Amino acid sequence: MTRTKSILTEAKQIERAVTLINLGARLQVLESETDLSYERLLRLYKEVSGKSPSKGQLPFSTDWFMTWQPNIHASLFMNIHEYLNKVAEMDEIDTVIKAYQLYQEQTQAQGLEALLSVTRAWRLVKFVDNGMLTLTECNKCGGRFVTHPHEIAKHYTCGLCNPPARAGKGKAAGGIQMH
Repeated sequence: MTRTKSILTEAKQIERAVTLINLGARLQVLESETDLSYERLLRLYKEVSGKSPSKGQLPFSTDWFMTWQPNIHASLFMNIHEYLNKVAEMDEIDTVIKAYQLYQEQTQAQGLEALLSVTRAWRLVKFVDNGMLTLTECNKCGGRFVTHPHEIAKHYTCGLCNPPARAGKGKAAGGIQMH
């Protein structure tokens, strides 16, 4: 089975689109990952979500993934994604969907807000696939974290082992308490 967009039945395409819409995916993700027409996707989006899709371009910068909390969330998602890639044979978008669902389960189990949207998760996978971001092992804990590809791996320390000075202070910290 190919890891790229495969030729699926229309019912499977619709099912995939509905799953993505329910996860909050932007219309551009649906267009990229299904063979359904724009008009069909637009109608489906309105039917499933009860509203028109968000307008505007998708986030393109890799910088968002480098800030402290988003990096921890992005790294959690990418580790789940990489694990699924190794153990399950699925189309790439189905791997993204399953990894995102597992990421949501993990954040909910910890009582945390999921900072990563499914659209950002999809974009993150594209950034890693295109060599714009990579996973680098922390020299203290051994965890793998999202970094720029030119990060010096031997000297990399993650944001959990070396949090910023103001990390975990106040309500804006998103529920992560550092002691």
